[in-house]
Amino acid sequence: MTDIYDCCIIGAGPAGLGCAVTAAGAGAKVVVVDEQPLPGGQLFKQIHKFFGSGTYRAGVRGYDIGKQLLEEAEELGVTVLLETPAWGIFPSEDGSGPIETGVIHDRASRRIRSRRVLLATGATERTLPFPGSTLPGVMTAGAAQTLMHINRVRPGNRVVMVGSGNIGLIVTYQLLQAGVEVAAVVEEAGRVGGYAVHANKIRTAGVPILTGHTITRAEGESMVEQVTLARVDERREPVPGTERHVAVDAVCLAVGLLPRVELARLVTEKLHFDARLGGFIPVHSAKMEIGRGVYAAGDLTGIEEASKAQEEGVLAGLAMAHSLGYLDESSAAALQRESERRLALLRGGPLGDARRDAKRKLLEVWK
Repeated sequence: MTDIYDCCIIGAGPAGLGCAVTAAGAGAKVVVVDEQPLPGGQLFKQIHKFFGSGTYRAGVRGYDIGKQLLEEAEELGVTVLLETPAWGIFPSEDGSGPIETGVIHDRASRRIRSRRVLLATGATERTLPFPGSTLPGVMTAGAAQTLMHINRVRPGNRVVMVGSGNIGLIVTYQLLQAGVEVAAVVEEAGRVGGYAVHANKIRTAGVPILTGHTITRAEGESMVEQVTLARVDERREPVPGTERHVAVDAVCLAVGLLPRVELARLVTEKLHFDARLGGFIPVHSAKMEIGRGVYAAGDLTGIEEASKAQEEGVLAGLAMAHSLGYLDESSAAALQRESERRLALLRGGPLGDARRDAKRKLLEVWK
């Protein structure tokens, strides 16, 4: 790969594609690499219609949003390399030369040279250890989505969902749509973690949401056949005598996400821990730069939703295009203010307060 690109984007999810469309739209030569066979990241697992504003395609199903973003990128001449995992980043010592990104493409190790790099590596799912958690049939909610929406396979016939955040609630509804019986949604906290609109949909379908409960055991000979659920006390410890046994053949875990910081660690030692954002994340500037011509966006910079990830990608794309000379100072500043305004609106409301505060503290760490 002898070409030198203006921007190399690692990750073809909403953040990566949002950045690609923005930078390429300003005139930059852009390449996007992703380890998956399909672009769009989590969008291609989202069969539900998004809600919010028309700016972020409210009323459009997630996989259609992914297709639209990909089409926009391709129309702008963006090169998209799929099944191409990135394994390393090598900025020049003084920051003046091109950045090399190590990838595996066509079964060979290659290096892509570019003037700027965006890390949009997303997140990985947390798991939950308990007796029997390694039995076949225990999987993450994302794995269940992949089985259903990519492989067209039902993950089980009768399932318990552990976790009532938006992912747990949405995947529960998708399981119901696929003809899977959901015995219960189990939530350790005393209240539902996700939006009421999602919780109400599955309650209406007859699925109980057991708040203040946890899973303590899964049992079976060669696969899951039964789970034990129990009420928890104020320390979130199982209360003896409250156990109930539920016959299931699958357990889905929706217990949170962790930012994928492996590549970011090769670029910066400045990682900041904030549980509200999912754990350790790279410290970045207001323009999403983490250092030496490398930027970050999306779940890597804090676990949020696809619309926020896309807008962070836009913000990074504007900064990259400006730093490369494709946008003048005045135009870049105006577009950046508008992008920041949209991000503030997306993070509005009571549910966004904690993340807004966490993001502000992150910028203070950068300064």
